[in-house]
Amino acid sequence: MGRMSDELPEYAERVLEVAEGIPPGRVMTYGDVAEWLGEGGPRQVGRVMALYGGVVPWWRVMRSDGVLLPGHELRALGHYRAEGTPLREAGRGADGHLPRVDMKRARWAGDGGTSEAHT
Repeated sequence: MGRMSDELPEYAERVLEVAEGIPPGRVMTYGDVAEWLGEGGPRQVGRVMALYGGVVPWWRVMRSDGVLLPGHELRALGHYRAEGTPLREAGRGADGHLPRVDMKRARWAGDGGTSEAHT
């Protein structure tokens, strides 16, 4: 099989590189990743993550509403708790009482906080 790049479309490889660069405890949305790459959109990024995301910290790329990935909620939650990702605990009326990621606090701009950091 060889290196990852032998099997992956170039766009997928770029998406996974961004996902790998997100620090523990932080997240980016599908749209953030697309914007960072300057190519594609949230759907394409979501598709790449669905197909190939298992090789990177997939739980750090998510929907902008902070809802945990359907079908993988408990695995994701374990990662978020281990990494100290800011969570908003579910209100009593919430489905299944699962927390969401606190996007205001957890969202990462991809630049360490300064806009000059892109190289």
